[in-house]
Amino acid sequence: MAFGNTYEGVKQVTQEVRKVLDKPLIVKLTPNVTDIASIAKAVEEAGADGVSLINTLLAMKIDIDKRRPVLANNTGGLSGPAIKPVAVRMVYQVAQAVNIPILGMGGIINGDDAIEFMLAGAKAISIGAGNFIDPYTSVKTVIGIEDYMKKHNIDDVNSIVGTVQMN
Repeated sequence: MAFGNTYEGVKQVTQEVRKVLDKPLIVKLTPNVTDIASIAKAVEEAGADGVSLINTLLAMKIDIDKRRPVLANNTGGLSGPAIKPVAVRMVYQVAQAVNIPILGMGGIINGDDAIEFMLAGAKAISIGAGNFIDPYTSVKTVIGIEDYMKKHNIDDVNSIVGTVQMN
């Protein structure tokens, strides 16, 4: 059910969950929308404590010899490093629209990727597909963040959140 694709749908579902949940509510947003900022705003207005983004992009792979989709459901989700630029852009857009924390994800495989998400506005990051590439991705990412902080004399990683300087 694609309730996360519309402002009204995501707001209603978030409101209903908020009514019965007494724990922090972080809503994962789909990138398959025309205006990610308005979707995030709906979630914030409905009482979410944070947002995470992005989920997988809709994708398709076709077997050219059989002329049929490779996946049984015809389409599936694209994730990993290929979606990182889209995810960073969406984190930036959402950071301009909401006041709740953002958990950035989508293609993070090293410290530089994590820093990019934080500069765009993510308060925290999550690693998914990168763990399938290298089970030490999370550890290497933390070390990369620490190296960046040392290189730039940064004492508190929170001080870089949302500090990208646009042209």
